[in-house]
This record gives sequence, structure tokens and C-alpha cells, in this order.
Amino acid sequence: MAGNDERGYDGATTYGKWVESQGIPVQSEFSIPNLKEVAVGPWERLGAYGAMVTLQGAEDVSNAYILEMRGGGAVQPERHVYEEIVYVLSGRGATTVWYEGEPKRTFEWHEGSLFAIPLNTWHQFFNGQKDDYARFYVVSTAPLVMNLYHNLDYVFNNDYRFTDRFDGRQDFFSAGGQERPFRVWESNFVEDVRTFPLLAHQERGGGISRKFELADSTLTAHVSQFPVGTYKKAHRHGSGANVIIVEGQGYSLLWQEGKESERKKVDWKVGSVLVPPEMWFHQHFNTGGEPAKYLAIRWGSRKYPLFKNTGKAGKVDVSLKEGGNQIEYRDEEPNIRQVFEGELAKNGVVSRMAEVIERLEREGHV
Repeated sequence: MAGNDERGYDGATTYGKWVESQGIPVQSEFSIPNLKEVAVGPWERLGAYGAMVTLQGAEDVSNAYILEMRGGGAVQPERHVYEEIVYVLSGRGATTVWYEGEPKRTFEWHEGSLFAIPLNTWHQFFNGQKDDYARFYVVSTAPLVMNLYHNLDYVFNNDYRFTDRFDGRQDFFSAGGQERPFRVWESNFVEDVRTFPLLAHQERGGGISRKFELADSTLTAHVSQFPVGTYKKAHRHGSGANVIIVEGQGYSLLWQEGKESERKKVDWKVGSVLVPPEMWFHQHFNTGGEPAKYLAIRWGSRKYPLFKNTGKAGKVDVSLKEGGNQIEYRDEEPNIRQVFEGELAKNGVVSRMAEVIERLEREGHV
């Protein structure tokens, strides 16, 4: 006979309850101006300091956290059946990865490094500096995994070995990478995304970019750079892309279709992060005197796609008029460029959009 026990019917997700149980600060704004300045608190479970980042656009599909290690410190070892991609915000140190009873593999990292933790491997982070802290920004699939299985013992104490993702070889993190189609670089470790060579990507507005497939994860990442005096084409896609500014300054506009009068403007600089909400148009503008560059950690692996990349949420490089999700320069509202040129003038920078559009038209990209 059914009782009147209402436990579990409060609408809270397993992931939400877990976040609350960690006892560290939670950042749940629309964007964060500087990840290096976010207040962190003692994280007892890991023996370090941290803050949860549940930005409004993440929609519980790929939330993040900040992990900070004080001088000479180390994080408690852990393993879990959700994926993580780590971007090093500051500091230098090392990470050790292993399966129980097998040799440990260690690699070093520094500010600007990017890597993935192979699924369900034991891993431990070490700060290599005695007198300074190291800080990570970590994007994970924890919300989906925890909410799907709603069993934390399974998530954190599962002894299954995904040997197709981590085979324990000595050069797993040091063997470099391989060039793949569509500007993809497949690797297990990127030493510095800020200086990694990028390739032309005309469809998005004449900049350069590179995609990273890391440790056979379903999460992926890409870096995009656009020149001084320019901005990207507006486009939209599914939720969960954590956009971290790694060079330059500027702003982004974000809006829902049909609500153009309610556009949100997010100013950014190095260390800022934003997550465009699902199927919101967003457009990035470089207003500084140097190229702007961002790192997006997101869904969308080409090697192991989680969702079929067709239908309304796909076609991010295809014009709206052709059934895609991109607004071409010739179709955008005139005040978009007018406002941009006004922002450039404040910094003594001249717009290059006329020459960019002229070149793209010659090449058939607008």
C-alpha cells in the first residue's frame, strides 16, 4: 500500500542537491566578468577550494566549477563516470592519472593549458608552486550523468575501466596529436590554447579557429580568434557552451528570436565567461586593439557525437534564409554595426568590417 512519503518529490534534481551538499559558493549569474576573481570556499571533499558555476544558459547539461589549490597543495584523488575538460586559468603544476593497481601517468600544465580527464580514471592535481595558487575552470557532464542515474555511489565508486579511452600507455599525455578534417586537432593534452596554431574559418566571419577532440570525450572544445575592428556573425545553437575569453576585450549580444528589443549586452575581457542559452542568437564583438580570442567548451564532438547534428539546433554556419541558424552580415539590423563603431571609437580603433564583408562576398561567404 502506498504511503504518504513525499521525499524525492520536491522538484530538486540529483545534481542540484549534490551541488548544494558541497558547501562551497555557487555562481548562478548570466555571466561572470573575471573567473580569476570569483570567491571560493573550502571544498572538504577534495581538500582544496572551489566554487560551483551554474550559469543560467547552461540548462543543467554542462555546468562547471572553479577549483583552486593553494601553494604547494594537492587535491584529494577521485574518479567519476562523468566527463571533465579542464582549462588552467592560472598557475602551474601536474596531474597524475591511473587505474587502480596500474602505473601512474603524470603530465605538467601551466596557465592556458587544456586537457580532459579520461572517463572514470583515478586522478589527482598538484600545485607546483610553493608561494602561489593554481586555479582551474572545469566543465563537466555531471548534471546529465547524476540526473540520469540518480545514484552517487554509482557515479563516484564505479570500478569499471574504460580502456578504450585510457589505455595507460606512458606517452598518453605527451604524444602530441593528429590533424583531422574540419580544423580538428585530436589530442589528450593541449599545452597552451592561447598560442596553438589556428586555421581559416571564413563561414563565421573571416576569423581563424581550431576544434579539439580530447581523450575520446563527448565533450569538445574550440578556440576562435577574430581580428581587430571586426565582429562575428550572429548564430544560435543548443545550450551548454561555456565561452571563456582568453585574449582581448569586447562584448557579446544575446537575444531570443522575436525579442530583439530585449538583447542582453555582456562586456568581456580576459577571464570572462558566458553561456548562451539554448537557441538564443549571440554575436561577439572585438572592441580592443588586439585580436580577440575565446575558448568554448561544449557538446558537439565530431568523433563521438552525443546528439544527431541535424534539424533546428544544427547548421550553425548556414544562413537563416537557407534553413540554418546564422544571420549573415547583409541581413543583420543596421544598428548592430552602428553601435559597434561607437564602441570602437571609445578605444581609438577603426572598424574593418567594410573590407571584411567585401572580401567575404568575393569568396561567397556572405
